[in-house]
Amino acid sequence: MLSFSTHIKASEFRWVTFIHGAGGSSTIWYKQLKAFSSNFNILLIDLRGHGRSKAPIYNRIKNYNFSTIGDEVVEVLDHLKIKSTHWIGISLGTIIIREITERFPERALSMVMGGAIMKLNKRGQVLMRTGALLKSVLPYMILYQFFAWVIMPKKRHNEARNLFVREARKLYQKEFKRWFTLVAEINPLLKYFRFKDSNVPTLYIMGSEDYMFLPSIRKIVSTHHSALLRVIENCGHVVNIEQPEVFNQEAMQFLKQIDSNKKA
Repeated sequence: MLSFSTHIKASEFRWVTFIHGAGGSSTIWYKQLKAFSSNFNILLIDLRGHGRSKAPIYNRIKNYNFSTIGDEVVEVLDHLKIKSTHWIGISLGTIIIREITERFPERALSMVMGGAIMKLNKRGQVLMRTGALLKSVLPYMILYQFFAWVIMPKKRHNEARNLFVREARKLYQKEFKRWFTLVAEINPLLKYFRFKDSNVPTLYIMGSEDYMFLPSIRKIVSTHHSALLRVIENCGHVVNIEQPEVFNQEAMQFLKQIDSNKKA
């Protein structure tokens, strides 16, 4: 089972489950813990090969896809007897959340998608193809640092970029290659997500400087009735690290409104 940690406020409180992105770990949510644990029970999960989820079993898998990753997350929910939860994800973690919600909509109270990836633009496609060619030649950290710089290029993105690079150093190289192959072949899945409304209340929180991914989210929100968008000015891809106060405020307000509507 994946490594996880919980912060339980009270049994009657609703759960919020945080999902990090590729190369990160549950530690990236340290600027959210205090704010959210006052109003919710918190579940933090380390995805396979990340953080503390590094048992030898994670090297033995044949069918490696987003459904496999999602099943491992759902296994943790089942273990803790969590029937439904609010989901909060960042970057590639948003794809995992969206995939789980597609198969198990009853497990989702809502989704908060930070720095969401729902389409790779032309530059992203070129990066993936280049990386696919070089991943067996270059050390994975060189590739990861390059991609982190392309996605988060400005000086004010330094904290988020450095955090993700630091966490990525703990990642298995085999796991990095698996994730890279997964992302390089993800277009059909993302196209489906862009076409189909999840019908689960969704808040996208994006940085105004997230130039690779923000345009596609704007289009999604214009056609999906269940989705809202909040854009944080002067902010890049990793919104929960770069602008934590704004991220926390927007997400908390959204979750409280969802809970209030369900109780009404």
